[in-house]
Amino acid sequence: MSKRLNLAAAVAAAAAVFVSAPYASAAAGREHPKPVVTAVKTVAPFDWSAGEVPENITVNPDSTLTVSMLGSYAGERPELVRLSANGQHRTVLVTGVLGDGFTGSTRGSDGTIYYNVWSKDASRAGVWKLPPGGHPSRVAALPADGLPNGLAIDPAGRILYVSDSYKGTIWAVPVAGGQARTWLTDQALAPVPTASVPIGVNGLRYHNGAVWVTNFNKGTLLRVPVTAAGKSGRIHQVTGGEVGIDDFNFLSSRSDIVFAAVNTQNKVDMVYPNGTKVTVLTEADGLASPTATAVRGTELYITDASLAAPHHAQLQGGRINLAGLQGS
Repeated sequence: MSKRLNLAAAVAAAAAVFVSAPYASAAAGREHPKPVVTAVKTVAPFDWSAGEVPENITVNPDSTLTVSMLGSYAGERPELVRLSANGQHRTVLVTGVLGDGFTGSTRGSDGTIYYNVWSKDASRAGVWKLPPGGHPSRVAALPADGLPNGLAIDPAGRILYVSDSYKGTIWAVPVAGGQARTWLTDQALAPVPTASVPIGVNGLRYHNGAVWVTNFNKGTLLRVPVTAAGKSGRIHQVTGGEVGIDDFNFLSSRSDIVFAAVNTQNKVDMVYPNGTKVTVLTEADGLASPTATAVRGTELYITDASLAAPHHAQLQGGRINLAGLQGS
C-alpha cells in the first residue's frame, strides 16, 4: 500500500471512529494525552496596514487556498486572494471598494468562487460570485445594515447559506441569483445586545445534511438539520462556553470533529461530536485573533487577523496528528 493510501486509510479510520458518536450537551474541557496539531509554521505573512486582514479561507481541489481580506478594518480596500499551498505564490482575484469588507467565501463544483461583501452601500452589500476566467457580479442583495459573515454552498450546488451576525439570521440565496430569503431566525443566532461587539451567528458550514454555525457572543457551536423540503430542523447545541468563537472546519467530510477558531481567546479548539472540547493551539503557537480554519488531508490552516497591535496578520499551517486523535 502506498504512503498516500496509508494516509487516506488513516483519515478514514479517524472519521469512522468519531462521525458516529452521539450528539450530547457540551462536556467539560480536558487535557489531551498527545499533541493533536504539530509543526505549526507561518505559511504566508500578510501586510495588515495594506488591508490584508484575513477573514476566511477555502481549500481548492488543486491545493491552492482562497483567502478573503477584510480591508476596511485597516482602512484599505478588501481583496480576494489565491495562494499556493506553500504560500509563496499569490494572486489577487478581486479588489473591492474602500469601506467594504470581504467576509465568508466558498467554492462551487465548477470553480466559481462565491463571497460576501459587507458594505453600507445597498448597491454592493450581498453575495457575489467570480466565475473561472470571468468577472465579479452580485448574486443577491443583502441588507446594508446587516453583517454577512459565514458562507457555504449546499452539496447540490443550488443554495448558498449566509450567516448575518447583526440580524441573527441565516439567509438562503439561490445560486442562480434572485432574492435572498430568511432560512432561519432564532434567539440562538442573535447577538448579545450588551456585548462590547454585538455579533451573533458567525461561522457557517454545510456538513453531513446540516448547517453548522457558531454564535460569537454566546460562545456556542450549533447544528441545524436541513429537512427534505430544504427547511431548517430543530437547532441542536453541540457545545458552549466558547465566547469569541469564529469560523471552523471539520476533520474530513465524514467526520463531525470540528477545529474552531476562538478569536478573542487566541486559540483553536477541537470539538468532538459529544461536545467535549480540547485546546490544540494557543497564543504560544503564534495565534493572534484567529478567524477561520481549513483542513486539507492532515494539514490544518488557520487565518490570523491579528486585530491588536503589532498586527502580525498571517496564514498558519500545522500537521494534524491522527494518532493523537485516535488515542483520546
